[in-house]
Amino acid sequence: MYRQISTLLRYAPVLKAGLKHPTSPLVVSRALGLEALSPNVRKFVEENAKLCEPNSVYVCDGSEEENSKLIDSLVKDGRLSKLTKYDNCYLARTSKEDVARVEAQTYICSEKKEDAVPTPKDGVESKLGNWMSPSKMNKDLESASKFKGCMKGRTMYVIPFSMGPVGSPLSKIGIQLTDSEYVVASMRIMTRMGQKILDRLKDGDFVKCLHSVGHPIQEGEKDVPWPCNPKKITIAHFPERNEIKSFGSGYGGNSLLGKKCFALRIASILARREGWLAEHMLILGITNPQGVKKYVVAAFPSQCGKTNLAMITPSLPGWKAECVGDDIAWMKFDLNGRLRAINPEYGFFGVAPGTNHTTNPNAMKSIFKNTIFTNVAETSDGGVYWEDMEKPDENVKITSWLGEENWQPGDKKNPAAHSNSRFCSPAGNCPIMDPKWESPEGVPIDAILFGGRRPQTIPLVFESFDWEHGVFLGASMRSETTSAAEHTKKEIVHDPFAMRPFFGYSFAQYMSHWLSFQDRPDLVLPKIFHVNWFRKGEDKKFLWPGFGENSRVLDWICRRCDGEDIAEESVIGRIPKPGTINTEGLNVTSDDMKALFSLPKNELQKEAQEIENYFNEQLPGQVPEPILKQLEALKDRISQMKN
Repeated sequence: MYRQISTLLRYAPVLKAGLKHPTSPLVVSRALGLEALSPNVRKFVEENAKLCEPNSVYVCDGSEEENSKLIDSLVKDGRLSKLTKYDNCYLARTSKEDVARVEAQTYICSEKKEDAVPTPKDGVESKLGNWMSPSKMNKDLESASKFKGCMKGRTMYVIPFSMGPVGSPLSKIGIQLTDSEYVVASMRIMTRMGQKILDRLKDGDFVKCLHSVGHPIQEGEKDVPWPCNPKKITIAHFPERNEIKSFGSGYGGNSLLGKKCFALRIASILARREGWLAEHMLILGITNPQGVKKYVVAAFPSQCGKTNLAMITPSLPGWKAECVGDDIAWMKFDLNGRLRAINPEYGFFGVAPGTNHTTNPNAMKSIFKNTIFTNVAETSDGGVYWEDMEKPDENVKITSWLGEENWQPGDKKNPAAHSNSRFCSPAGNCPIMDPKWESPEGVPIDAILFGGRRPQTIPLVFESFDWEHGVFLGASMRSETTSAAEHTKKEIVHDPFAMRPFFGYSFAQYMSHWLSFQDRPDLVLPKIFHVNWFRKGEDKKFLWPGFGENSRVLDWICRRCDGEDIAEESVIGRIPKPGTINTEGLNVTSDDMKALFSLPKNELQKEAQEIENYFNEQLPGQVPEPILKQLEALKDRISQMKN
């Protein structure tokens, strides 16, 4: 029988791998106490404690003392390894079956199906999300095979957190309940959490977040190194009641409910209701040699260079870049009609492989303090290693993420780190954080960038003709798949607005929401661009060096925002006039530059046809008329091209 919460809020058990179910709770720190919870929060906790039957309940205060004791318990438990080479850093290794977001088991549970996902053509599988009725989902989740009794032998942690600067008019508050200490420690990095959030919330509204690893510990049983329940993973979002429930996974994208679940899926619903935007975008401040600063946001699918661009070290002399956020942007037009953005997160949850001192030196300066690494390799000198990272000294041995000792660099079949391995680091570690990154009013946005991995067809950069055309560009985005989700092979897929896995409501309605802003004459709409760092030549090698050299493209974009006459019209948008991208000192030939902006008619015809097929198959009769007109206009322009 579940014990009274009021007597247990001061305690939490410390479970050690291999030990039997504890018979008594162990003090972790002085908890906030039941009286710290408002009636609404207390009701939420009590209802779910009754359902999940934890051994005890603990309200997190977010203190350093609390975090230290929690981390110590995870180390003793065997779920974290201390990395002695760095300052307060740790390594977690998950189950091999719990390594990425699980899109196939992620649902939007709105009352009406058409509010969650578009209706595809008969016989066609929807690629734009999954829907289940709230009643059916609740019945499944509250059954004995899932949340009913799922926290037996564990502690239910109550995490009060804010997405965005505490007190900002753009910020939102959530309460997450979880039985994972790993989640508590990670949420402390990724969000603002603790007592100050409860003080701010009082008895106001909040997003309800319930998470369990789905692995109860029965009396006399031993715990496992990484508890999860991969065969029963379910991530459900309930728009009408602003609620998220996640079962069976401990992996960050599925268990840190402040991230994609709240900050994109639920937030996009709130944004539509309230007239703003919640987007899968980085936020970057860029200052030219004359001291003129602009802010841009950029939407790229996962593992397409968002973090690298957000932390760019410009190669152009005199240019300065400053990071506001690397993954998610919440944007709202202010009273003067300017679009302003905040980063709702408090940390970086970045992909490790490929990150090094050449590709992203600022990330490397950010991740070796107060960081939790997941599924990377460990070195014998107390450090970490992953693919494309600088190799350690010869006498240093590497143990892969799967525990293979004496792993040797160059082993392609058995990589050192999982391709979706992560670092979870405080944003404050980054040496180029923008001075206004925690500004309550947000930063003013001058340009919006869309982009993805496109080996062919799509130029390095081009500008939309207008806002409506820019919305079409976002709606028709396509990109090569990555390991951030459960894809097994590389292919070009449609990823509109880089939000395909994260839409909280129907993509058809989403396009209409974006289009609606052009009908407001009081707004100063940012310019919209499309970029592609990943185009390849005939030799299958990248034509553009990328990374710090992308500042040359940002230079052109900023100059276009200032109205410089450096663009010419093409069938897809306004492309740079020859010679207007600064290539001084760049090892790129004139032939490569031509190839970067080539527009083969046959490839463009295929591109337009793929877009049309996608619309016809995934949302027939539901695409907003302005988007269809943009598609027809594109097809007409392509047809008039010379072969």
